[in-house]
Amino acid sequence: MAMIHGMTDLLAIAGSFSEKHGGQRLRVSHWRRDDDGGFMRCFDTDPGSDGEPQVLIVPGRLSGPVTPEEAAPYARWLLNRHAQGATLVSNCGGAFLLASTGLLAGRRVTTHWAFVDAFRERFPDVMVDPDKMVIEDGDIITAGGLMAWTDLGMRLVDRLLGPTVMMETGKFLLIDPAGREQRHYSSFAPTLTHGDEAILKVQHWLQAKGARDVGVREMAAEAHMEERTFLRRFRAATGLKPTEYTQKLRVGKARELLEFTNRPVDQIAWSVGYEDPGAFRKVFNKVTGLPPGDYRRRFGVSGQA
Repeated sequence: MAMIHGMTDLLAIAGSFSEKHGGQRLRVSHWRRDDDGGFMRCFDTDPGSDGEPQVLIVPGRLSGPVTPEEAAPYARWLLNRHAQGATLVSNCGGAFLLASTGLLAGRRVTTHWAFVDAFRERFPDVMVDPDKMVIEDGDIITAGGLMAWTDLGMRLVDRLLGPTVMMETGKFLLIDPAGREQRHYSSFAPTLTHGDEAILKVQHWLQAKGARDVGVREMAAEAHMEERTFLRRFRAATGLKPTEYTQKLRVGKARELLEFTNRPVDQIAWSVGYEDPGAFRKVFNKVTGLPPGDYRRRFGVSGQA
């Protein structure tokens, strides 16, 4: 509901700036299913106007992604609107409904980082990129987590009303028009329900050790496997190479230390298992999209010891 009403306000504010420059306002409607199974406008900023919607935005919801059964009637309606020229847009878990149309096959999209595994399992033919906040692909636009609607709204204003109006809207609403990325915010949530007990044992072992001073040989020994067998089974179970997995665990601990302590970055690098601070900075930037110092300035809690 915050996305629906917040986006409505954002587009109204953008429209007022557009009018000052001699441009247009945007007509904004809310749609719902009627008793006959069709769709009707239940809110309209210009109820006297005719015409089909040019852009349809599918929001997420707090209860999680829609099931295939829930999605079916909406997917058919969206397909019909798309066939008539509408651009289809999703925010957060709304990507599941959009993917149910079949239009996302082979395309690169984003959704909430916490839903990525479920999305990939349900739509294996869609290329999901959880790092991006917004991905534009012509007639399909997808946005990431719950509050990514603000970034999405700015993209739509830029597309529909131009960059000048977009910048003025951002300044008025205190929204940074520069691109953000989901990986600045997402935490590592390893897959633990894969059913491979030997790999799960290694995952728990790595968590307890903080992934410090371990390599593939030690992990394979903990799993009582040959290295080649371990590498194959670990990737099949977790979706990651062991080195990628340990990097994410170490970076996760480093993020916590950067947020809640004032310890120097080099000391944090050493404490999470990196002897070379330069290598740590490179890995941290790769995983989070920010250098450690920038991450601390953005997310650190001041005054902590």
